[in-house]
Amino acid sequence: MSEYANEPVRGLPGHLPPGEHIVWQGSPAWLPLARRAFHTHLVGGYFVVLIGWAALNFATGHTTAAVAGRGIAVTAGVGVSAVALLALLGWLAARATIYTITNRRIVLRFGVALPKCVNLPFNQITAAGLAVHADGSGDIPLTCKTTRLGFIHLWPNVRPWRVGTPEPMLRALPEPETVARVLADALAAAVPGRREAFDAVATPVPDFAGSVAA
Repeated sequence: MSEYANEPVRGLPGHLPPGEHIVWQGSPAWLPLARRAFHTHLVGGYFVVLIGWAALNFATGHTTAAVAGRGIAVTAGVGVSAVALLALLGWLAARATIYTITNRRIVLRFGVALPKCVNLPFNQITAAGLAVHADGSGDIPLTCKTTRLGFIHLWPNVRPWRVGTPEPMLRALPEPETVARVLADALAAAVPGRREAFDAVATPVPDFAGSVAA
């Protein structure tokens, strides 16, 4: 049985109060999440370099074919296992994560082994950004007045490298521009006069830059 099987409302810790309703709900795409949060291709690239180094040693006569073959086989096996494990973690994390936007707040529900639920009322959000990656997925970082939750507590739903001042983030969204528009409309309706802070402009992120951001 899933740890979330007893949720009164999918993705939420309880029923919404009168006057509040869901305007959007979704989850991260697992492959982009595994790539950028769990660094599957960087780890895979590391093992490819090790295999290339072993092959180069054999080609230059620094080792025998038998030794090089054993080394390459072991390295390849460990590399495939490591990437597969990280990909599985990314899939599990995406499966356990649900982002909910209501007309009053954003709710992040996530956690594979330890379920967590983070409420972000609109009156605490001062700005929302948008970063679109080369694969079409994107992230929406949120600037809040106060963030009492730590970087580790929010991870992987947090903006990379903002350890001192963590910024919650809707991560690896399959249709980031659509979600950004929905969020901008909901925020602007809830906080009149602040539309410009919520009209996120898409910032393209190169593949490599996205890969090292965790």
